[in-house]
Amino acid sequence: MMVSKQLVLTYIYLLVYIMLSSGVILYNKWVLSPKYFNFPLPITLTMIHMGFSGLVAFLLIRVFKVVSPVKMTFEIYATCVIPISAFFASSLWFGNTAYLFISVAFIQMLKALMPVATFVMAVICGTDKLRCDLFLNMLLVSVGVVVSSYGEIHFNIVGTVYQVTGIFAEALRLVLTQVLLQKKGLTLNPITSLYYIAPCSFVFLFVPWYLLEKPEMEVSQIQFNFWIFFSNALCALALNFSIFLVIGRTGAVTIRVAGVLKDWILIALSTLIFPESTITTLNITGYAIALCGVVMYNYLKIKDVRAVQLPVDGVSDRIAKELKMEKKSSDLYVPDDIFKNSGGKGSRNGSPDSIVDEEAPFIPSSRVSHLGRSPLSSYSP
Repeated sequence: MMVSKQLVLTYIYLLVYIMLSSGVILYNKWVLSPKYFNFPLPITLTMIHMGFSGLVAFLLIRVFKVVSPVKMTFEIYATCVIPISAFFASSLWFGNTAYLFISVAFIQMLKALMPVATFVMAVICGTDKLRCDLFLNMLLVSVGVVVSSYGEIHFNIVGTVYQVTGIFAEALRLVLTQVLLQKKGLTLNPITSLYYIAPCSFVFLFVPWYLLEKPEMEVSQIQFNFWIFFSNALCALALNFSIFLVIGRTGAVTIRVAGVLKDWILIALSTLIFPESTITTLNITGYAIALCGVVMYNYLKIKDVRAVQLPVDGVSDRIAKELKMEKKSSDLYVPDDIFKNSGGKGSRNGSPDSIVDEEAPFIPSSRVSHLGRSPLSSYSP
């Protein structure tokens, strides 16, 4: 049986996404780690990414006119873009700083907390409801992360606090994206997101950079290799667009499976590339427990979406609608669907769970539940 060209292309996009996502995280670790390239300035690295991303977006919109800028008023910029950029910059800052203290493998295990953080923030902000089944799943994820942390040989409380803080900052950014941008009807694609958010995030990062890293750069001999930082920023930008391509061609379930596969590959690769990353049996056991909770959480969220969107019709109609819903559930750029599919009102299924890879955090949140993050983190760990 011949395999269709479209199917082959889809799997190529998935492979590119997995390679870029894993590669950017490992690249960031190599650049920041004192044992390797020795550029222990995470804020500076993040600002390089922000500046590069903002410049590329400016060229694409204003010079080459690949896409048109959205109608951005001062009110929307002040009340939406600025607070979102602030938490976005914070998540990148804290996440990148964690590389200096803990291993890539352990960071990926901690990122299993992302659904917990997003759920907590959504409940606090009123975009999701506190339910017993979801709460038990979040409890299972938390227990798994605690077990994994207990089994970490090189456990470092400072690095762990940085990473967890970055996770909650990113979760709050996702909720704010839904509450502030989507409810105002503002649609941002990856390029326009870069155009508006990257410069603002750069400004927010300037203050901690000036206070914390600028003095160190003046007294320390920090090596700066243009091609290293250019290629690092370029890979991060490519990852951002690869996620856009993947989401446009696959459904929510496929994206989740790819995310899980990426996390396991990344954990395995990190132990090979960075010998100091030692994985114990307790690490794996805890991560497996957390993963079970996240998988069940995603299943419940998909079930909720289908319960709202799929009336009990004939079999053929139901299958057709399921396929259509599966594509819509991964649509990042049509926030109006959230309101249309819920009868004109916000619903709990519009919660900001998403394919958030912290390595490409400019992608706006969707209704795709996050599985193992990141983080959605190109620009962050």
